[in-house]
Amino acid sequence: MHDEFLCHVTAYGSCGGKRVGVPLGTYRAPTLALALWWLRDRAVWMADRLDPQPENPRFPRRALVPVADSVVDVPRALRTWSGDVSQQEVVAYELAAGRLVRIAISDDTTEYELLAESVDALRMQRTTPALVVPVA
Repeated sequence: MHDEFLCHVTAYGSCGGKRVGVPLGTYRAPTLALALWWLRDRAVWMADRLDPQPENPRFPRRALVPVADSVVDVPRALRTWSGDVSQQEVVAYELAAGRLVRIAISDDTTEYELLAESVDALRMQRTTPALVVPVA
């Protein structure tokens, strides 16, 4: 069982013709449950900033409008993922097995990434000798 997890949230876009990543948050979770909670929380956090809920009383009526059907609705996808129990179970299983988990959703300009990995798995990778192939 892996006991500690590194979690990251990053947005990727283009700037000057190059792919650029902007870190949006990092968390070192002491338990699997906290890693899952943080990933779900950050998914909703991003969604709320990209697309505030229209029922929020801070916004005047009709201030927010739905996007066209042809546009990828990243906030909806993030909210759906964070509320999907079966997806959370898959993520928990993969993390508990020591595998890297990456959840990514993109629109026309930006890719949003949630990433988590076991600290123990990272340590084990560092102690495993690298494959050395002699060059003639």
